[in-house]
Amino acid sequence: MFDVDSLLTTFGLVGVLAVIFMETGILIGFIFPGDTLLFTAGIMSASADREIAPLWMLMVLIPVAAALGDQLGYLIGRRYGPPALQSRVLNWIGPEAVAKTEAFFDRYGPVTVMFARFIAVVRTVTPLVAGIAKMKHSVFTLWSVLGCIIWGAGITLLGYLLGGIPLIQKYLDVFILLGVASVLIPVIIKIVRLRLAARMHRGTVDESYDGPA
Repeated sequence: MFDVDSLLTTFGLVGVLAVIFMETGILIGFIFPGDTLLFTAGIMSASADREIAPLWMLMVLIPVAAALGDQLGYLIGRRYGPPALQSRVLNWIGPEAVAKTEAFFDRYGPVTVMFARFIAVVRTVTPLVAGIAKMKHSVFTLWSVLGCIIWGAGITLLGYLLGGIPLIQKYLDVFILLGVASVLIPVIIKIVRLRLAARMHRGTVDESYDGPA
């Protein structure tokens, strides 16, 4: 689990870029959705004593880190094919995320790469699925870069603009805690569901086993 405030305070811009890259590059988006991180970084950049980097730098480097992460995810999918979907990380994410991503591709085609940027978890597996499907690299890159620019720069800018509101500046720590809660609660629910499903599966296996013949 990540504490947004601690991450930003301790690692600053480097921490932001690393998490954004790893979200799609090594599939950690199910643990820590980047939206909250970008929004919080934007809010903090509006505060002189909490700023981790100038706004323009965040709006340039964050899309670059996101696009590079997309490229790594795509290359992993293209290199290893369907077996890449059997990784332990994807088992944690759950088959429903992969199924949802594939459904988006079936319905919207390559433009899914751009739209997926705004859907937590789905954006995590989209580059992988695109690589497995052998989407043309130039097409993937085009939509990926567009999505990363709109998502990365847009959410950061939104946080910055809201961070300029006196009320938010006054209660900045409260808003950061709310952001952390918005991340941790879904993750905790996900973990509980996975453990319950595992117990039910073990129970079913035990009931079906009658002992040695």
